[in-house]
Amino acid sequence: MLDRVIISGGGTGGHIYPAIAIADELKLRNPNIEILFVGASDRMEMEKVPQAGYEIKGLWISGFQRSLSLKNLAFPFKLFWSVIKAYFIVKKFKPQVAIGTGGYASGPTLFVANKTGVPTLIQEQNSFPGITNRLLSKTVDSIAVAYSGMERFFPKNITRITGNPVRRDLIDIPDPKQVDYEFFGLNPQKPVLLVLGGSLGSKRINALIGENLEWILGMGVQVIWQTGKIYFDQYSARVQKGVAIHAYISDMAKVYSLSNFIISRAGASSVSELALAAKPVMFIPSPNVAEDHQRKNAEAVVEKSAAIMIVENDLDSFESVFEKWINDSDDSLKLAENFKKMALPNATSTIVNEIENLI
Repeated sequence: MLDRVIISGGGTGGHIYPAIAIADELKLRNPNIEILFVGASDRMEMEKVPQAGYEIKGLWISGFQRSLSLKNLAFPFKLFWSVIKAYFIVKKFKPQVAIGTGGYASGPTLFVANKTGVPTLIQEQNSFPGITNRLLSKTVDSIAVAYSGMERFFPKNITRITGNPVRRDLIDIPDPKQVDYEFFGLNPQKPVLLVLGGSLGSKRINALIGENLEWILGMGVQVIWQTGKIYFDQYSARVQKGVAIHAYISDMAKVYSLSNFIISRAGASSVSELALAAKPVMFIPSPNVAEDHQRKNAEAVVEKSAAIMIVENDLDSFESVFEKWINDSDDSLKLAENFKKMALPNATSTIVNEIENLI
């Protein structure tokens, strides 16, 4: 039985929410378990993890800037002190297992755990791993990945395809007939386009939809548009018949259910959720992420004929691609079917099985 576990990961929602999903599954199986999170002291995990009901300790750590930056002068000092603090955290808490989901803080935490004899597992969400997990993979005991072919980055003998953890409510998407279209002011007889720009929203996707909204409506397509909190005021006045605009949508199972087409960024968590939704997807990956991993995530899906992709530099082709996409029903259905084959709905449970196997 697991009694004490450390989980480290953060910086973005793509690292934090899988970590919380793993913690929730551990708690479900072991009601008396103690779980301690370790994050970067100035990142969003310091807020999101306590909101989920878990204790978290912060490390003074940040990433190494790939461009010339004065911030890099502080990096060796931050890394040194983070390793020291992580050592005292691990020694005091005495975890049976340490889990890393990526992000700055997971490096020092799992390095120390490994050096002090604690079994370690990392969970890599993306088709192209970040630098932290690539370095940790040389010494950890188990690696859980979401895509095939990851042996080109990680040791084959300890790498397991598990999928990415997703929220429990997304495992069973409701039937569209059970969803209240009127809540969104939509007509159940017309197709619905869902627009997602990631948890914070996307400036470029919002601008694209804003520029083409009337044209999309003219094609008989309704729109559910999640702008992100910081962009909501800019676009909220565009609400009209057939257009529902929200800063953030909490009940994603509902909107996935009534959507016929989806435009989305290609963060790892989004890709895993969309595979479960099994709808035709157009990925517009963000170019502003480390290792260009969103484009690589999208390419891994496109290569299996399970989605289409337009990179931001090619958005001039949006209208022609969009028109073909929504009018070719046979091709769109095939995309959705192929995407569904990639879904791994039991990912969280499989990962926790791997964690339990370590002890």
